[in-house]
Formats: sequence, structure tokens, C-alpha cells
Amino acid sequence: MAPELSPEQQRDFEAAAFRRLLAHLSHRSDVQNIDLMNLAGFCRNCLANWYREAANGAGQVMSKDEAREIVYGMPYADWQAKHQTEASPEQKAAFETTHPHDH
Repeated sequence: MAPELSPEQQRDFEAAAFRRLLAHLSHRSDVQNIDLMNLAGFCRNCLANWYREAANGAGQVMSKDEAREIVYGMPYADWQAKHQTEASPEQKAAFETTHPHDH
């Protein structure tokens, strides 16, 4: 059974877990977004979208590029240039199988 947490503790712990996830994904730049999508059904861009939706829902206007910079730790174009590779035919085929309507 989970311990009883105050709303502030829950928020703080969730924020810490999110920051650790971002650090982990930053460290694992070898893992491509398509791999994340194929295996887990979400990727770094999804995290950025969820972050932006939360910010906008709270009245903080945030663009897609601003949210992506928070998640990627740099402008998205810079991350793509440094780390993104062309998806292999196998990765593309797996994406078509697991997410046929996502693009």
C-alpha cells in the first residue's frame, strides 16, 4: 500500500521522477524516438506535448518548440542534428504495425 502523501509531496515526487526521466533520456540519446514509440507507445515529443498541454491548461502559454527545448535540453533542431538518425526500414515497418494512424 502506498504511503499517504500530501498533495505537495506527491507533486514534488512526481516532478523529481519526471526530471530523472528527462536526464535518463538525455543520457540515452542513442535511443531514437521511433524506438520509444515502437516499444512504449510514447517518445520525447509526446512528453513535450504533455508538458505544453499542462502549461497551457494552467494559463501559461507555451509553444511546441519551447516545450521541446525543455524536454530535449536544447532546441529540437540541435538535438536532431546531433542525435537523430534516419529510421531503418525495420523501424518504419514496426511503427506502421504498432501506430498505423499516428502520422
